[in-house]
Amino acid sequence: MSFGDEYGGGSGRVRGGTGRARTRTHPGDEAVDEYGDGFGDPHRRPQRTTRSLVTVVGVVVLLIAAIAFANRSGDGDGDGGTAKAPREGGPAPTAATGTKPVTGKNGTIPSGFAQDEQGAQSAAANYAVALGSAEMFDKAKRDEILRAVIAPSRLRHFQSTSDKAYSPSFYEKVGLEPDGTAPEGFAFISRTAPIGTKISSLSGTRATASVWCAGLFGLAGEGSTKPVTNGWFTITMELEWVDGDWKLVNQSQVEGPAPVGGDTRASSAEEITEAVTGFGGFTYAR
Repeated sequence: MSFGDEYGGGSGRVRGGTGRARTRTHPGDEAVDEYGDGFGDPHRRPQRTTRSLVTVVGVVVLLIAAIAFANRSGDGDGDGGTAKAPREGGPAPTAATGTKPVTGKNGTIPSGFAQDEQGAQSAAANYAVALGSAEMFDKAKRDEILRAVIAPSRLRHFQSTSDKAYSPSFYEKVGLEPDGTAPEGFAFISRTAPIGTKISSLSGTRATASVWCAGLFGLAGEGSTKPVTNGWFTITMELEWVDGDWKLVNQSQVEGPAPVGGDTRASSAEEITEAVTGFGGFTYAR
């Protein structure tokens, strides 16, 4: 479940099995068909077409081109000479660029983002990860996350609307117990993975950043009626510089952009359960 489901300022979304964002215009509205026809049948067999072969060939060609480009001299002469050595005192060709990542944490969430464009993008990406996590379904952990990322002037509002949204009736709809825990024998997953970020405005203590995301949501386990599905969405966050860090004051969300589905075979319930429990999520993005 993404942050957009609970909070004002735009359409919310429940990641489920529809292949489209299910929106509610108000935190109290119910999204009744989160798990409709799915992003395709989760147990479907892949189409046996030439697409896979074409994809492999395309990847190989791009890889060869990338290697060739990396080995060019970069002097603009196009003569294919040997690569130039890095200038004395300059960065190595593979050195990271941009502002040094943050070193601080507010609970489990990174903090101390730079007061610039990159810092605002980093804050938005990390807040998308935290606010789209399974920890949001636990009241104590949710309050901790909100205190870490929401501007103090907006904290009470977000706590109130989130408590209404994460209700026993909502938990029932997504297959959870009334307290938000997974039923015995199942593993619950709600994760948001940033794909990219961009800034649409930046002026001193205010910034608007958008995060293009992929997400996973559902119950993993044999016989699950709410299987893990994926979705694509873009979250736009309005940030404010408060006490030396970026904090969230408002947000909105829209579906997509979504790529064309590939021919990857849908995994079995057992494989998905092993992945959900075996692969931990990231605590720092960008």
